[in-house]
Amino acid sequence: MSRFDWLPGYLACLRDERVIVRRHDTLQLAPAQSLALDAEDWGGAARAAAACGCRWAGVWADEEADRMTVRACLEYRGDYLVLVTEVSPARPVLASHTPHYPGADRLERHLQDMFGIALLDHPDSRRWTRHRAWPEHVFPLRNNFPLAGQAPRRAPADSDYPFEAVLGSGVYQIPVGPVHAGIIEPGHFRFHAVGEDVLLLEERLGFVHKGIEKLAVGRDPAGLARLAGRVSGDSTVAHGWAACMAMERAAGVDVPPRALALRAVLAERERIANHLGDIGAICNDVAFGFAHMQFSRLREDWQRLNQAVFGHRLLMDRVVPGGVCGDLTHAGRELLQRQLRGLARELDELLPILDDHPSLEDRLAGTGILGQDIARRLGVVGYAGKASGVDYDLRRDHRYAPYDRLEVESPCLTAGDVAARVWIRADEIRHALRLLEQLLEQLPEGPVTAVWPAAPAAGEGLGLVEGWRGEIVSYIRLGADGRVLRFFPRDPSWFSWPALERLIDGNIVADFPVCNKSINASYSGHDL
Repeated sequence: MSRFDWLPGYLACLRDERVIVRRHDTLQLAPAQSLALDAEDWGGAARAAAACGCRWAGVWADEEADRMTVRACLEYRGDYLVLVTEVSPARPVLASHTPHYPGADRLERHLQDMFGIALLDHPDSRRWTRHRAWPEHVFPLRNNFPLAGQAPRRAPADSDYPFEAVLGSGVYQIPVGPVHAGIIEPGHFRFHAVGEDVLLLEERLGFVHKGIEKLAVGRDPAGLARLAGRVSGDSTVAHGWAACMAMERAAGVDVPPRALALRAVLAERERIANHLGDIGAICNDVAFGFAHMQFSRLREDWQRLNQAVFGHRLLMDRVVPGGVCGDLTHAGRELLQRQLRGLARELDELLPILDDHPSLEDRLAGTGILGQDIARRLGVVGYAGKASGVDYDLRRDHRYAPYDRLEVESPCLTAGDVAARVWIRADEIRHALRLLEQLLEQLPEGPVTAVWPAAPAAGEGLGLVEGWRGEIVSYIRLGADGRVLRFFPRDPSWFSWPALERLIDGNIVADFPVCNKSINASYSGHDL
């Protein structure tokens, strides 16, 4: 970690922008530092951050008494900085960050829909999360809005959403979804094409909005951890860990070393299971059924052992506040180690087949290219970013426990196509196997949970975890009674969904399924 040696340069950029820092906290939201700003300086702070090369990582609001606090998260070389400002609920107006960070677009529109915060100079004023479920003057995340809603009627169809129009000779539209033929969650894709060539793809998401942020309010830490594990069911460990990390920092709880090591074991097993499934599914989308069958078999074996050793195929509810819900027995550890060796041998046979299959290369290489510049501008992380030359991994660059004592490798390629996103997954599986070997061989002795204080002091915390899709950011504020007052989980899919719109440009319609699968953004993780 750079220990914020870049921060004086950013503060100098703020002075050049005539931005006044009202308060500079180093401990309030550890491990991030916080800068309190006037609302009038919000846009200037983003402009200065972009000029300094900071990555924009999220924004959320929090209504407290007679004010609304807005926080935006920035990252630079593994350090995190949170910009903080306040607006009046009667006139909540801020400058948009989207002109400086295109990836801020949808999160800012979510802020506008849920809290009623007007964003000046935002390039897109259309609603995003609001699928006509609430009247225009009602904002569901404000304190005065009841959890059960206000009208027990069915929401009208969102049939008048103003999709962008592309005009020209031979241009036609292809609407896809929101209900799909498979078992995937709902999302609408509106293609504009000429012949087979895609001119524009526009997404409409939010169909599985669950009210996660509202449901969190009033929960105790254990209940919040269970909720966090359901933000996105394929990332239950990562989201659960990030939420528990935030609560533990807010409450001042130290997690035992053995529990931290077991959390990492769970997280790496979650990473491997999803990457195995994705590699097979990508191959299936281009009719390579053999690979689909083999990688599905490997994933099934992997998840069956999850059930046998940890009690759940998807590792749901294994991470709890203060640690993990159960210990790993000696026999369980031997089973895991044996499976690691077996999977490594299988991959030694299967991956060369993929690498030496001309028809697979013909469909994947050069398809769905996401350039490094676009990936950086959108804030894309995880395997989608690494395949486009964005070399960032929290386990290595932010080094949270227990990864701070391990040798963490992180692959990076520059081609940015579907093939690169396949091989990043394959490399991450191999690296995760090596991490699991280290974790299981060096597993500390001791308890697997910490005692949670009966009456923790009010506080706030930030959780930062490298999930299998990439960086997860969780913010939690606890009240004086230890219950949750605010929870915001930011899945990496907020940034990879817009990337899908960009990388499909110039490709043919028939390549959309494999491009989509290669990104595999989460509907549920996005549709809070």
